[in-house]
Amino acid sequence: MFHFSFLIEGGYLPLLWGGVLTTLKLFAASGLFAIVTALVLATLRALPVKAFKALVIAIVEYHRNVPMLVQILVWYFGVPQLLPAPIYHWVNAGNTEFFFATVALALNYGAFMSEDLRSGLRTIPYMQQEAAWSIGLTHLQALRYVILPQGIRVALPGLLNQALRLFKDSSLAMAIGVHELLYNTRQIDNLTFRTFDLFLIATILYLIGTLALMALSDQFAKRRTTPLGI
Repeated sequence: MFHFSFLIEGGYLPLLWGGVLTTLKLFAASGLFAIVTALVLATLRALPVKAFKALVIAIVEYHRNVPMLVQILVWYFGVPQLLPAPIYHWVNAGNTEFFFATVALALNYGAFMSEDLRSGLRTIPYMQQEAAWSIGLTHLQALRYVILPQGIRVALPGLLNQALRLFKDSSLAMAIGVHELLYNTRQIDNLTFRTFDLFLIATILYLIGTLALMALSDQFAKRRTTPLGI
């Protein structure tokens, strides 16, 4: 018989709740960083500079073709070794798991989001860019004030879909010891051996999060297809 009273009786509820909060913090931090990364990459690729385009293509292809877990491990175990010795020892002495997980997730999803943004930008008629130039705006100003705002609106459903994937992939941070929901679920399981009960709870919590994001995505989609947002 399944029951969850052992969480309260054993004092495990705060540990589980702490995992939920860490998951939400990781999702929020990496999501915000990913959006900024995507905007930078999409802008660089839209500029008429071949070196920028080549750099962005290389970044996107790396993050597309290397597994997310490998990227997290590279950031946590590999990148610190490239730093100067004092910084390397400082990194090793601190609790940097959350930071490196955030960076890895943000860069990965920033690369994917930049492609969604690029697709959105390509739907904007070229004459709008020409019109922006005709009133004296530079190429960068035309992107910032005219093209990007429209491109982001078109790309919004794709961006929200990436956010949904990011929320689920935040569980991979457990591989480097981030105390998020899945990590803490396993910790409680090791102490109680209530495997099915605990992973059922984790499944429900992840479902709540993903369904909330899907509902948000649907609301944005309806506003885009309804005149004047009515």
